[in-house]
Amino acid sequence: MNKLCYLLLFLAIPTVYAQNTLKGNVVDKNTNEPLIFANVYVPQLEKGTTSDEAGNYSMPNIPNGTYKVIVSTIGYETFSRSITFPYTAAFDVQLIPSAIEMEEIIISTPFHKLQSENVMKVERETVANLKAKGAVTLADGITSIAGVESVTTGVSIGKPVIRGLSSNRVLVYAQGVRLENQQFGDEHGLGLSDSGIESIEVIKGPASLLYGSDALGGVLYLNPERFAQAHNNQADASYNYFSNTEGFNTNAGYKASGEHFKFLFRGSIAEHADYETADYRVTNTRFREQDLKAGLGYQIRKFKTELRYNVNNSKLGIPETIGEQTTQKTPLLPFQEVTNHVLSSKSTVFFDGSSLDINLGLLYNDRKEFEAPHHHEDEEDHDDHEDDDEAPEEDEHLEAALQMKLKTFNYDVKYNLPTLGKFETIVGLQGMSQSNTNYAEEQLIPDATTSDIGVLATSHIHFEKADIQIGARYDYRSIDVYSGIQKNFSSFNGAAGIKTNLAKKITTRLNLASGYRAPNLAELTSNGTHEGTNRYEIGNDQLKNEQNFQADLALEYKNEHIEIFANAFYNKVNNYIFLSPNGELIQNTPVYDYLQADANLYGGEIGVHFHPHPLDWLHVESSYETVTGKQDNQRYLPLIPANSWTNTLRVEFNPKVVRNFYGFVRLKTTFKQSNIGDFETSTNGYSLLGAGLGGVVTLFKNDLDVKISGSNLTDKTYINHLSRLKPDGIFNMGRNINIGLTYIL
Repeated sequence: MNKLCYLLLFLAIPTVYAQNTLKGNVVDKNTNEPLIFANVYVPQLEKGTTSDEAGNYSMPNIPNGTYKVIVSTIGYETFSRSITFPYTAAFDVQLIPSAIEMEEIIISTPFHKLQSENVMKVERETVANLKAKGAVTLADGITSIAGVESVTTGVSIGKPVIRGLSSNRVLVYAQGVRLENQQFGDEHGLGLSDSGIESIEVIKGPASLLYGSDALGGVLYLNPERFAQAHNNQADASYNYFSNTEGFNTNAGYKASGEHFKFLFRGSIAEHADYETADYRVTNTRFREQDLKAGLGYQIRKFKTELRYNVNNSKLGIPETIGEQTTQKTPLLPFQEVTNHVLSSKSTVFFDGSSLDINLGLLYNDRKEFEAPHHHEDEEDHDDHEDDDEAPEEDEHLEAALQMKLKTFNYDVKYNLPTLGKFETIVGLQGMSQSNTNYAEEQLIPDATTSDIGVLATSHIHFEKADIQIGARYDYRSIDVYSGIQKNFSSFNGAAGIKTNLAKKITTRLNLASGYRAPNLAELTSNGTHEGTNRYEIGNDQLKNEQNFQADLALEYKNEHIEIFANAFYNKVNNYIFLSPNGELIQNTPVYDYLQADANLYGGEIGVHFHPHPLDWLHVESSYETVTGKQDNQRYLPLIPANSWTNTLRVEFNPKVVRNFYGFVRLKTTFKQSNIGDFETSTNGYSLLGAGLGGVVTLFKNDLDVKISGSNLTDKTYINHLSRLKPDGIFNMGRNINIGLTYIL
């Protein structure tokens, strides 16, 4: 106890050592003209500043050690260099003009590097860009990222799919901690709003080395919005309207930062009616969502910390058949009500040349499902059968047919060792303690506790012509079911990767990695009807770990006017867990068993981005994605996305009246999916046309960001292969026009 008190006292006392200040000048390399508002940022410290009218900048209170310094501004190549402090000289930077979009820092990989410096291939997209394309929800938006799709139930519920793997095989991180929200269910969505999320990063392939179990297929890493820079504040409000659902989402936020303390908060509300196709509205795809985010940060020279909290409450209609045709927004029966709380703490202690990162998370997920009353044959019929599905009155008390509360504590502690020559090394300890409790008559999974612990070590090695990253990890999981089942799982995994230049402008990345996933509670213990999927599921307590090995090769060619990329992967998954009907019926519901078999997934992405000289304002982009999944017996895996080809024509200008003006036309062609699982049906191909424009205008001396976009402009009737409404022949969303306004104070 005394040692803990000494540690807390140490962290609470501001350091008395001499302070380091980084200062210098940012100019255009060709003209030597000063660059105003260039961003200077140190990602490890999460400290930043901007250059003034003369191109000068200054950043005080930097501890001793080696840190990456990133300098960026629109229209120039992003500059990156490591500096060892104490550093007394001026750090002047010359930026090279470029039509290529400036690079951003990758947070999901351990060394916080630009993608051009990263050994692992990571896809990154800002939420602002996803909204500009007309995304209705976060789950809808991620489908525009290469290699990412979504298993959907209408518009409101979506689960990420990375290169054919989904559910518990894809790990989601929010606020720096792993998100746990009963993600085993096909109709269990993310439980997150895009409000207050700055960007999304996708690691495609096994990331068990960095994140442990459930990162078998990849990681979806959601970066929260940054705090304001020191001695600055900002307020903003936005409104988005969607014509198809006659819905809206609106949010407002405020953030301010002093020298040491900083805070932010953001609230949002969204309401949508049933989405519309060319022929009908899809009954009970309506939903409501309320979201609140808040953050508090504190930083001195040797220590920084931030505390963030998010509560999200969603009422989500569960569609069954095409029924009433209205634009009401209150969900009918059946519907879900999900409340998700995420409290996270992220702290770093800086030593001379090293640092200690401590991330803690408390998560509380309360999932309720409400069903329509079941009538027996001898009950008197009513003239109006629609009463069964009427939306409940606001003051009517409904009893949940199913209620599960999932409580999770997770921790992630990493020590960044001092740089030794060419080696950057991190060692870490991660773990989780979780309990699931039922509070209603029906049960999908039993009461149980789960405990995880894992240790890892990874190094980034810098050579003159190559960068290498290696690492290893050991994990142990214990699942204790209150009915008497006790299961233990363990796994040892490793990863190795290399990045090098085959030629001056050709970069190649080769990554080899293993990963694992322990069976979840549903797969081990299910014994009942899963109402959302209309099947009776029987678990298998003899299931083993899923274990995989993936090889990933990425090639990139880039010059001033053209970028070409090609990614290929091969993923071998042993003991792949899947559901299969056994031909029996229980309570007139087909029975499905959980089985295992070895499987293989392979495919990749290829694309080109062309911006010809002197038409640097013109961008032509084209990309193709493909994935195939098979068992060793050559039977296809279910829920594998269809191949797709996306072509985009985009223009960008910066006139005085409308700054940062853009416009685009996009055509996405999804091909027929006939490589289907034993109990799937094939899906026809289709093409969807989208377009949009936007820019920033000055209104009352402040910025107003205007976005207008349209999706499925030809009102095509189609069915996506990953739609859970496909068995009933229900179409996906028709034409939708989105108008978005954001006012910044």
